Amino acid sequence: MVFSSTVFLFIFLPIVLGLYFACPARFRNVLLLAASLIFYAYGEPKYVLIMIASIMFNYICGAAIEKINSRRGPKGFVLAFCVAGNLAVLGYFKYTDFLLENINRLAGTTIGLMEIALPIGISFYTFQAMSYVIDVYRGKVKAADSLINFATYVTMFPQLIAGPIVRYITVEEQLKVRTCSIDKASVGVRRFIIGLGKKVLLANQIGIIWDEISRMDTGTLPAATAWLGAIAFTFQIYFDFSGYSDMAIGLGKILGFDFDENFNYPYTAKSVTDFWRRWHISLSTWFKEYVYIPLGGNRKGLARQLLNISIVWMLTGLWHGASWNFVLWGMYFGVLLIIEKLFLLKALDKAPAAVEHLYALFIIVFGWVIFSLTDADALGAYIRALFGAAGFADATTAYYIRTAGLLFAVCAIGSTKLPASLCGKIFGCLSAGIKTAAAGSKTSAAVGTIASAETAAGDSLSAAERKSAAAALIVIENAFFLVTLLLCAAFLVSDTYNPFLYFRF
Repeated sequence: MVFSSTVFLFIFLPIVLGLYFACPARFRNVLLLAASLIFYAYGEPKYVLIMIASIMFNYICGAAIEKINSRRGPKGFVLAFCVAGNLAVLGYFKYTDFLLENINRLAGTTIGLMEIALPIGISFYTFQAMSYVIDVYRGKVKAADSLINFATYVTMFPQLIAGPIVRYITVEEQLKVRTCSIDKASVGVRRFIIGLGKKVLLANQIGIIWDEISRMDTGTLPAATAWLGAIAFTFQIYFDFSGYSDMAIGLGKILGFDFDENFNYPYTAKSVTDFWRRWHISLSTWFKEYVYIPLGGNRKGLARQLLNISIVWMLTGLWHGASWNFVLWGMYFGVLLIIEKLFLLKALDKAPAAVEHLYALFIIVFGWVIFSLTDADALGAYIRALFGAAGFADATTAYYIRTAGLLFAVCAIGSTKLPASLCGKIFGCLSAGIKTAAAGSKTSAAVGTIASAETAAGDSLSAAERKSAAAALIVIENAFFLVTLLLCAAFLVSDTYNPFLYFRF
């Protein structure tokens, strides 16, 4: 089940929310846990057992470390055992066939692949569970005193499948006591609709273009068309993943939770370093907290710091998938981050802002090509096409510019702060106008020299007008979200192309 499906939007979610708000607060975690297990089991019922086993394993390890913390004992051994157990399960499902393929390639053997299906979301909930145990070991949080609360944390359906990766320390108190209000739910609904619009109206539509171009014969694919395809994927993965994060954060607010932001307009970055402060923030934070800093971070000299960066980015690439293109993608960014740290950032700081931005965009778009194509031969052929192996442009290029130019422009604008800033200014001006009218009315009444019935009637009319203007503002704003929701529903009913890219990670 995915958020952008009619089953979720019109059956699962209304039922869950109806039951959630109808039941007493003390039973809401039980209901949320049950709903989350049903959500996960909808597509992969047998893998619920793996999730339950992971919950029990990490809960017991956390409790054991907490107990050892109060007296002398081998808590380091328990932590190592826990981390090894989590990584073993993740490695078995995600990397076994990848390992066998490479053994066969290197040793010339013919070991049969196990063809193990990857449980959806296993990378996300495994990282969440490990972060909990590590934080208990560090003394940053107390071990969960309720198995139900901990299980709710691990399985919470809003962010179970594709994040953001939520640390236990962020929601520890919210699992016990949280505020559910109409105002907070309203903010959550609007955030969810924005995310749904990103996914359905932008990611899906621009993704069709990438799907078509990536299937073309790269031997005859002109450079301009290849770059259009790469840019299309660049927009698709952003609106797909940030849209999912928006929906997750919105659903969290409806349920009374506050999740951390996962994106901060990454395509407005002026360097690779800046990009990775803005893209998938929860994953970058996880690797910083639980890999980079434990390795020594920047505390042991420059050479060790560069080695630590290399290790982190190799693992970041490998986390995304069991394929060498992901490792290459991780190392690609790792090398660029090292180059920027050594000297390039200083040079970029002296360059015009436009140069900085174009540099970052080129690096990012090219990086997404590496990320998107798992077949080495296909990747090599597409890179050659990008740099003009089959010419610059043809009729196909003109066709895509003519038919999809507006969509590219909308995506480009939508990936910046401009829409939010513009909407904020419009509604801010309308609100300011209402307040100014109200202040003017009050001032006139205060300084007026004739206290007559006519003046009182005028003040009364002004108050009514102010109420009407405020009501109109609310209607306009809500109408926008309602139209967006209806458009999304219409597209979901009529379209068949509706992938969620980060499900495979």
